[in-house]
Amino acid sequence: MPVNTPITPSDPVILKTIHDMQTTSRELIREGKSIGFVPTMGALHAGHKSLMERAREQNDIVVVSIYVNPTQFGPGEDFEKYPRTLEADRKICAEAGVDYIFAPENLYTGETRAFVEVGELGSVLCGISRPSHFRGVATVVVKLLNIVHPDRAYFGRKDAQQLLIIRTVVRDLNIDTDIVGCEIVREPDGLALSSRNRYLSPTERRQALAIHKSLEYARNRIAGGERDAMKILEAMAEILTQQPDLELDYVALVDADTLEDLKVLEGDVLAAVAAKVGTTRLIDNESFDNL
Repeated sequence: MPVNTPITPSDPVILKTIHDMQTTSRELIREGKSIGFVPTMGALHAGHKSLMERAREQNDIVVVSIYVNPTQFGPGEDFEKYPRTLEADRKICAEAGVDYIFAPENLYTGETRAFVEVGELGSVLCGISRPSHFRGVATVVVKLLNIVHPDRAYFGRKDAQQLLIIRTVVRDLNIDTDIVGCEIVREPDGLALSSRNRYLSPTERRQALAIHKSLEYARNRIAGGERDAMKILEAMAEILTQQPDLELDYVALVDADTLEDLKVLEGDVLAAVAAKVGTTRLIDNESFDNL
């Protein structure tokens, strides 16, 4: 059973075990309730809240998971210091009208032997510097979908490669959940919201704006008719590398469906950037349809 009951009608119930979440979902399904699901690693912000609000509009019940997934972190990454802020997260969930928070201590029991492999889609862009990341993401998402059994699951478009991989996994494994991509939420100055933004010093925060600036440059050049990918990429890289505390991981213009590099921009195109600002890794992107 749930470890606690709502304090007020707006407070979400926190479920701590796989059994409790599965039991709750089965009962909701028997009652004919539709379930909207927002998987997160906590440290919630307005971007997450926008996903919850979208889920609230489209479903009878909203479930948010909060779980810092160890299998998507590589050696030397920030798993140990990743913020755990359950009480603050619960308040945000309550404001968004969430019904249940699934906050398990561990989703992996014993020696896990089965993982979801994602092939070439996980070996490019972020997959080059984080080779096991998307295997971990795909595995935990499949586990969560099998536990919660939602009608719809909501993901932000800031993680464009992740969204494409999850849609592919759900389609290829015949998982009966609709994957809903939601727009990027930004600060007024354009910085994409991220749980990792809190790691940035004031100086690094200012330098991080170069990521959005480079994507705006791409948008303006493409709107002006430029279709030579290399010309745009060189200028974007120049904008980014002018920042002394910014270490560029990649800047790319790729096919939005295959993530293959483009020489000439046509069809559906994704402009994507990943960089470390200080010690904080940030990503962002812009989509261009039907070029």
